[in-house]
Amino acid sequence: MPNTEEKLNEGMTSGYIGFDPTADSLHVGHLTQIMTLIHFQNAGHKPFALVGGATGMVGDPSGKSDERNLQTPEMIEHNLKGMKNQLSKFLKFEEGGNGAVMVNNADWFKDMNLFTFIRDVGKHITVNYMMAKDSVKRRLEGDSGLSFTEFCYQLIQGYDFYHLWKNENCLVQMGGSDQWGNIVTGTELIRRKDAGTAYAITTQLIKKADGTKFGKTESGAVWLDPAKTSPYKFYQFWLNASDDDVKKWIRIFTLKNKEEIEALEIEHNAAPHLRILQKALAEDITIKTHSAEALETAIKTSEFLFGNGSLEFLKSLSENQVLEMFEGIPQFNISKSELSAGIDAATLLAEKATVFPSKGETKKLIQGGGVSVNKEKVADAMQVFNTENLINDQFIVVQKGKKNYFLLIAE
Repeated sequence: MPNTEEKLNEGMTSGYIGFDPTADSLHVGHLTQIMTLIHFQNAGHKPFALVGGATGMVGDPSGKSDERNLQTPEMIEHNLKGMKNQLSKFLKFEEGGNGAVMVNNADWFKDMNLFTFIRDVGKHITVNYMMAKDSVKRRLEGDSGLSFTEFCYQLIQGYDFYHLWKNENCLVQMGGSDQWGNIVTGTELIRRKDAGTAYAITTQLIKKADGTKFGKTESGAVWLDPAKTSPYKFYQFWLNASDDDVKKWIRIFTLKNKEEIEALEIEHNAAPHLRILQKALAEDITIKTHSAEALETAIKTSEFLFGNGSLEFLKSLSENQVLEMFEGIPQFNISKSELSAGIDAATLLAEKATVFPSKGETKKLIQGGGVSVNKEKVADAMQVFNTENLINDQFIVVQKGKKNYFLLIAE
């Protein structure tokens, strides 16, 4: 928006980004805007994180093809708490100066009735103005249409901006480029209602080089909450970035300077198979989102699964951490009482757990040196395993070759 840069160069300015509490955790799709707030604060400005306790009950039509499910106030309150905890890891929330502030738009909407809203807000923005927005036009042309509830969303978000401008001297609203229509409704409301001036900054939406949606994997969204997406899986998401994507993402999702990034790129280009850029990005963002300890566990998990990691590491994990680590890997339940009597390798892997299709196949693989149990090669199909071989008195890890894992769970 014109003159935004000049305004920011004048001195400390307050600005905000809104987050809808549609879940009790943010996900990597929110990280672009979180990074925008971090840069904003690091540049000496005052960031406001608005959580939409009120707007979350309505739903934003921007970028959506269907209406969002409405949530109860209790669900929203639960989601807000989770989001507050996460945002406090990235921003400095402190009194005075340019300390970050969290606000909830339910605080100013909860006592406002319909007549007050249409008198104080609705009369300033024409239907023609609202209909001209791309997010509205797309939905009107689509199969599902647009409910009146969603149509009002831009007025509600516009009033958020007006309220923060009026009461908190919040002059800038930031967001993804899909939010442009909603943001300028706010600047227009400020202009028409109080003849005021406000500013806008939008960032490009992140797209992957292969055209698939950023932040999604085969198993769904990549969450910032370690209970929803383990630090190991979070780390792997960044580690698996393509070379084309990582060169963009390391500039967006880390605070490394130009010289650091260019030095890493030279190193990476000399030996792309070492994935130096991906490791640098994955380490930086995992520490920022979780902790240095979580990163260490993620790296050791990767080493265990894909390298020569130690069995001692696996023994240090809880039952949930082990199951999480082997999620998506074939798992078989075996009888602990049968195992206590001792079972030979061929019977264990072909009958008690159908890791391999037959005893003959199992023997052939073992003879070829292709089977490991608990990271040790099985030398003989008649080698006996018992409860002493259980890791944490519960698990046996089987490998076919280096990368094909199977988990036996004794019950």
